[in-house]
Amino acid sequence: GIVYTRPCPAAGSGGGAGCVWPYLARRPKLQLSVYTTTRSNIGAESNIDLVLNVEDFDIESKFERTVNVSVPKKTRNNGTLYAYIFLHHAGILPWHDSKQVHIVSPLTTYMVPKPEEINLLTGESATQQIEAEKQTNALDEPVSHWRSRLTLNVMVEDFVFDGSSLPADVHRYMKMVQLGKTVHYLPILFIDQLSNRVKDLMVINRSTTELPLTVSYDKISLGKLRFWIHMQDAVYSLQQFGFSEKDADEVKGIFVDTNLYFLALTFFVAAFHLLFDFLAFKNDISFWKKKRSMIGMSTKAVLWRCFSTVVIFLFLLDEQTSLLVLIPAGIGAVIELWKVKKALKMTIKWQGLRPKIQFGTYNDSEKKTEEYDTQAMKYLSYLLYPLCIGGAGYSLLNVKYKSWYSWLINSFVNGVYAFGFLFMLPQLFVNYKMKSVAHLPWKAFTYKAFNTFIDDIFAFIITMPTSHRLACFRDDVVFLVYLYQRWLYPVDKSRVNEYGESYEEKPKKKAHRE
Repeated sequence: GIVYTRPCPAAGSGGGAGCVWPYLARRPKLQLSVYTTTRSNIGAESNIDLVLNVEDFDIESKFERTVNVSVPKKTRNNGTLYAYIFLHHAGILPWHDSKQVHIVSPLTTYMVPKPEEINLLTGESATQQIEAEKQTNALDEPVSHWRSRLTLNVMVEDFVFDGSSLPADVHRYMKMVQLGKTVHYLPILFIDQLSNRVKDLMVINRSTTELPLTVSYDKISLGKLRFWIHMQDAVYSLQQFGFSEKDADEVKGIFVDTNLYFLALTFFVAAFHLLFDFLAFKNDISFWKKKRSMIGMSTKAVLWRCFSTVVIFLFLLDEQTSLLVLIPAGIGAVIELWKVKKALKMTIKWQGLRPKIQFGTYNDSEKKTEEYDTQAMKYLSYLLYPLCIGGAGYSLLNVKYKSWYSWLINSFVNGVYAFGFLFMLPQLFVNYKMKSVAHLPWKAFTYKAFNTFIDDIFAFIITMPTSHRLACFRDDVVFLVYLYQRWLYPVDKSRVNEYGESYEEKPKKKAHRE
């Protein structure tokens, strides 16, 4: 198994033939040394810098230290800097110690830098030096970034392995020596790459001479070590399949930043979230596919929902949000566009290569609904438009953005998030005037309600803009109001629904021949 490892069966017999014993059981006096170099291979102590030396290293004691690392000219010119971590006997240089173990990790990575945000009116930037530096590079050209964290682990269990069935995942981290008649494995040193997060990366400029490096150490059990190795391999596979550094970082965050029990709950809840997403989309499409009349349905609310969904999708795309949030938002935007076509009774006819759009007509009942809808929107516009325009003006003066497009999308989406629930009020007003909610797609509403409460959980786990996170909780209030109206206006089974059917009408049966 991934977590459980079968110990050597002969370990308890005394002889231990075929067993691989832990060298740490001898309790050697160890020393931890961290060096940096621009070369991927070193043979001696030339052209390397010692950045951290921990004498009397205790494998059971957790620590964290921050050191300043000199950045060579080659690294400042988009080169790579490597960290060599040695665990060796105290008082002996690592290259003179035959029982030393070491591991190599790059301290730099290549990534496209995040665009600098500026004040669009004054053109002022938070860091003019970075802006000047960028003039020499294309915006989409990857540059060297500094990994400011280095997390080390040593497997501390005195575990005796079966030499004939060593786990393949751990085997590549093991170094074995013959001591007398028995084989021992030296301390297993491991670098936790999952702790290397995008938020900790720093752009390396040509003027940078020193950068901080936080070295942290903690012991690790064999079971967790094997699990962590498999997780790192999984993240590496995702990157090989085309996942960007940011998308892979989202996966890392789920494992690193989340409690394991909470993580298990998240996987369980995520499965239900996907199920309810599918059922909500399915029932929403089914409802609107059958719909022939807009009686009791707010056309303005449908148009607003379409506009807000498209704006939110463009905003999430501009913010490079996690695909876990972006893909459902994109699917929802396409469905809302299709619903607008149904609500406006649009038909598109092609005259050669030129499309001709035609709109259907409304009957008297639909016109009555439209009057209620227009009346509600009239009152809302007195409040909504000044708030949105004022918010956009304030953000233009006080907030920095990447571009005018970014400001425009942010202004729209802030209006959607902050005041968007006001556009759901016309539908509530129509329900109030008609004293009925029978015309609403309650199956789809129910699934969306479940997903809204699940989104409250995801809001604390998945990386997303703060405004999107707050909107998850705002939707809870809206659904509660809809549920109150459903209780207030029970379904009248004698009323003809939107399909021209009545629950009390019994289908006429054909007379049976005697």
